[in-house]
Amino acid sequence: MSTPTPTPDSFTVAGRTFSSRLLVGTGKYKDHAETQAAIAASGAEIVTIAVRRTNIGQSQDEPNILEVLPPDRYTILPNTAGCYDAKTAMRTCRLARELLDGHKLCKLEVLGDQQTLFPDVVATLQAAEELVKDGFDVMVYTNDDPIMAKRLEEVGCCAVMPLAAPIGSGLGIRNKLNILTIVENAKVPILVDAGVGTASDAAVAMELGCDGVLMNTAIAAARDPVLMASAMRKAIQAGREAFLAGRMPAKRFASASSPLEGLFF
Repeated sequence: MSTPTPTPDSFTVAGRTFSSRLLVGTGKYKDHAETQAAIAASGAEIVTIAVRRTNIGQSQDEPNILEVLPPDRYTILPNTAGCYDAKTAMRTCRLARELLDGHKLCKLEVLGDQQTLFPDVVATLQAAEELVKDGFDVMVYTNDDPIMAKRLEEVGCCAVMPLAAPIGSGLGIRNKLNILTIVENAKVPILVDAGVGTASDAAVAMELGCDGVLMNTAIAAARDPVLMASAMRKAIQAGREAFLAGRMPAKRFASASSPLEGLFF
């Protein structure tokens, strides 16, 4: 019997359609060569870059990461990592737009403190509203609060990205019910962002119905980043297919895998 071919699957954000539901970051790799190899192995089409930490043209004297991750191959998602207030985050987005020739897509994150790196949701909402008015397509990092996720959608964000766990923690999804509630009530793509540690975490996010997963440390901090990137690619696909297939109901007690009807005694 031949193996069935998976049904083509994609998601759309800011009017653009992508076949890969895995989004990846560029930080924490040992060099640009490892970055390039891992991202290629991931199959990702959207790559996020921290504008305040990575050269995308701000400095003529340093290697430009766009030389190994060309915008004609990848959709570049500049992000505001390292920003702790709305004004700095908005300024960073506008700098990225200038450096990337009018690029409107951005990932907004406004952090609350340096220990937890939890988002400052009040400042995030303020910045999101202003950036949307300024013509940006805002993909926004937030906590796993369904109310805040809905508020961010209502002000015009093109995607909402709730954390699974603290940034870089590798703890996996700590509150599945909140993520599920966000997904069930959303009219924009929902992508888990932050806290994924291994392939099973990515699969769980997809099984909950998320449109995608963004990760960086889980790949870059692995013993073999390129192999982990490949594993994440497969986990995203498996989790998505499981969601589409519809899992069996969980049961408290055993249920025979073969029915009793028609047995010969």
